[in-house]
Amino acid sequence: MTSEENLRKRLTKMQYHVTQEYGTEPPFSGELNEDKEAGIYKCVCCGQDLFDSLNKFDSGTGWPSFYDTIVKDNLTLKEDTSDMTIRIEVGCQKCGAHLGHVFRDGPKPTGLRYCINSASLYFEKS
Repeated sequence: MTSEENLRKRLTKMQYHVTQEYGTEPPFSGELNEDKEAGIYKCVCCGQDLFDSLNKFDSGTGWPSFYDTIVKDNLTLKEDTSDMTIRIEVGCQKCGAHLGHVFRDGPKPTGLRYCINSASLYFEKS
């Protein structure tokens, strides 16, 4: 079984669409958007640690938002011009899954807003 076949079998259609086809889930539709429990947000494809719930905030955008990562090297950042604007795509460094985008309109101390699709994340409670 190829890795693509394995992912199609393991992931929901939305998880596959977001992580492998660079999709975006509709705002306010993700199950982790309003989650407030303590824990770690991991890549749904490979389990890489990505974000700590301590760094999550309500941005009002409809997607889980974080102002910092657990380890910056666990993410990849690249320019994305797919919607006729320039923005920075966030991906999983370990497996290449698409996670979302990062913007420079977040709260202190970083001023960053990692806007991440719930479908790209797996939440592990502390």
